[in-house]
Amino acid sequence: MLERIMRYLSHLLLLLLLSLCSSQAFADKKPNVLFLAVDDMNDWIGCLETTPRAITPNLDQLAARGVNFTNAHTAGVFCAPSRAAIFSGQFASTTGCYRTANYFVDHPTIEPLQISFSKAGYETFGAGKLFHHPAGAIDVRGWNEFFLRSQRQREGGWPLDSWSKGTPFPNTFPSSIYNKGQQITGGLFLEWGAIPNSREEEMADTIRINWAVEKLKEKHDKPFFLGIGIYAPHFPNYCPQKYFDLYDPDQIKLPPYKADDLDDLPPKIKKIKTARSRIHNKLEDLNAVGDAIHGYLACISYADAMMGRVLDALEASPYADNTVVVLWSDHGYHHGEKGDWGKHTLWERTSNVPFIWAGPGVAKGRKSDVTVSLIDMYPTLVDLCGLPKPRQKLEGQSLAKTLEGPAATEDRNVFLPHMNPGEYAVINRDWRYIRYGEDGEELYDLQADPNEWHNLAASPEHAARKAELRRFAPATFAEPAQKLNARKDLVVDGETFRWEKGKGNYTPSPKQLPYTQGKQ
Repeated sequence: MLERIMRYLSHLLLLLLLSLCSSQAFADKKPNVLFLAVDDMNDWIGCLETTPRAITPNLDQLAARGVNFTNAHTAGVFCAPSRAAIFSGQFASTTGCYRTANYFVDHPTIEPLQISFSKAGYETFGAGKLFHHPAGAIDVRGWNEFFLRSQRQREGGWPLDSWSKGTPFPNTFPSSIYNKGQQITGGLFLEWGAIPNSREEEMADTIRINWAVEKLKEKHDKPFFLGIGIYAPHFPNYCPQKYFDLYDPDQIKLPPYKADDLDDLPPKIKKIKTARSRIHNKLEDLNAVGDAIHGYLACISYADAMMGRVLDALEASPYADNTVVVLWSDHGYHHGEKGDWGKHTLWERTSNVPFIWAGPGVAKGRKSDVTVSLIDMYPTLVDLCGLPKPRQKLEGQSLAKTLEGPAATEDRNVFLPHMNPGEYAVINRDWRYIRYGEDGEELYDLQADPNEWHNLAASPEHAARKAELRRFAPATFAEPAQKLNARKDLVVDGETFRWEKGKGNYTPSPKQLPYTQGKQ
């Protein structure tokens, strides 16, 4: 009897050990995540077959081994709200972050993406422009390490400073004909120009990529989440000469443009957008539209090369077969379409972005035109990586099944908030509906009118369609959040920083002309 009991207990112990080993093996198989962000990159990459088309061999190769979404849309119309939505999993209509990235200030209970990875036992590493770049704008919670490349960044809470005294500028400065003769001190808007190839290693984005490459060479005993955000191709469009040399200026095809495109907009919106078209008019007067686009294409190719270095490092590492790669751009950028140069719009050029996935659980070499949003990343990674669900409701939709079998996915409507409550777009494969609160509407048949030149909102025959699309907008909109430093104090603690209640102690760094040699 005793012998039988001992055999039973031994058998039970063996099963327990096998179970523990199995659990450990499952944990070991949790995929790593390489989270790659580019800034202001619209859908001109090679594998999306758009016009103009940038030379992007590395992104094309990534798309060839994964799923390339051809109808992907941002979650916010410029950097700050887009990134707030991505990391919080909630739109500005819920958080109030219409113009700010700092969901974590007014909503400290929100668990950002990196917290979910940390709670799941992941090591978390970040660098560059994952969040927006004002002082204190990084959500510092949940990171094992967030790389800041200078002492000034560590002390002042600045994640970026991509173009400052420590980085190379073209000579002469300003470089572009658009800014010739001006004393540029801050924004460097519509600047383009080549930097000597020999100075590529001094560029801030190159330094961030170097850090990421080294991180992939390290031994990791736990699964890791590695997020890298680079500034390119955000303006100023400065990059090494060799990326400009990839393009023949005479062969660059300009995007479609219609001189009277704005005539059928609601009156108030027409007035606002017409005022913005002065930039396009000036570039045309200078015969510089093609030159400005050349600078942007060159910076896309530079961004592609940087991402290629990270992807090569992953391929050479022990983690190549068990790493989910997701590449995204925070929003697109107008280059004359609808007379605009910039972002902040609800049209296709701002909303459409590159969005590529590859790795375990992802089909290989597939394109999908199903309508998706960047806000879908958080719930998708929850499913792919077995992350705990955060405290807040995630407003996106998991793409895990779509990534596994893209052809079987039905199209859907996606929501895109604008910069004020009640302003938004609802988009699907066939239609784009835009509402500016009480100031008017737009409606475009995307299959018949891909350039969005013919606003159908006033047509009675489309009243029912507009009503149906409005159903996918929130019933209520949060009030806009305050600016980060409105009543907060920036507190530096060692090499990190945080915001606390206070009177607002943050002083912006003084504007300075970063490079003056050879100025004309």
